[in-house]
Amino acid sequence: MNYIGRFAPSPSGPLHFGSLVAAFGSWLDARANNGQWLVRIEDLDPPREVAGATEQILASLQAHQLISDDKIIYQSERLTEYDRVLAKLTADDHLYACYCTRKQIRAQGGLHERCSGSANNTSAENTHAVRIIVNDNSPAYEDLFQGSQILNDQQANEDFILKRKDGLHAYMLAVVVDDIHQGVSHIIRGADLAHSTCQQQYLFNMLGQPAPRFGHLPMAIHPDGSKLSKQTHASAINDTTPRENLYQVLSFLNQPLPESVSEFSSINALFDWAIKHWDPTQFHDIREKLATA
Repeated sequence: MNYIGRFAPSPSGPLHFGSLVAAFGSWLDARANNGQWLVRIEDLDPPREVAGATEQILASLQAHQLISDDKIIYQSERLTEYDRVLAKLTADDHLYACYCTRKQIRAQGGLHERCSGSANNTSAENTHAVRIIVNDNSPAYEDLFQGSQILNDQQANEDFILKRKDGLHAYMLAVVVDDIHQGVSHIIRGADLAHSTCQQQYLFNMLGQPAPRFGHLPMAIHPDGSKLSKQTHASAINDTTPRENLYQVLSFLNQPLPESVSEFSSINALFDWAIKHWDPTQFHDIREKLATA
């Protein structure tokens, strides 16, 4: 299999340390396996986007010499393709309209229980969500780094949303359609996204495509235990110190390193070392770790 990996940030803010871990970790795994590495901008949710964030993200990746091996894809330019896939799934009776409110779903413990609705009812798109019918989905998957995983059985079998009540395409639909389009074979990402793996595998199967291999990296957290993210006001990466930032990511991932970043004369020298010594077994048991930046 030809290795194709990807990094797919959403433009809800600049890159922070946690997102640099995901970017560099996925890049390293691709390079260590003689693969390609792609960048995709998941600009699918305008209400959450921050003006100028896309440009900031791409500038940060450029500063750290993490360059996409092919044309960058923007999800906002692929809405017609998402609609085509929705139409096919609707025609095959795999979807239904869901009118449940958030209050109702919270009362059910936060997971949706199958509700009544017509599988072919796609009228009044702003008044209901569109869900896919999930039957007998396995909650188990084999993680490249964490080994055999068993996720929440009820969540794995939840009828998840492919189009939101506000008419926007859901992340779960777009990410799978785009991974198929780009031929992605390996998805290396943060452990905070592990919960969606079984549902994504189910959608790959429904679309008649083999699912990629999934590997989840340790998740950077704040000292209070919250995820390091744009929503928790994580600091933006300092693009003027890329070599130091990348060294810090390698240290965070428990990779073998010289005692000081000064032993690397350039980013390329650091890259050469990191690829040669890339060893995911060093973070096998690490799900979360305090951020050092």
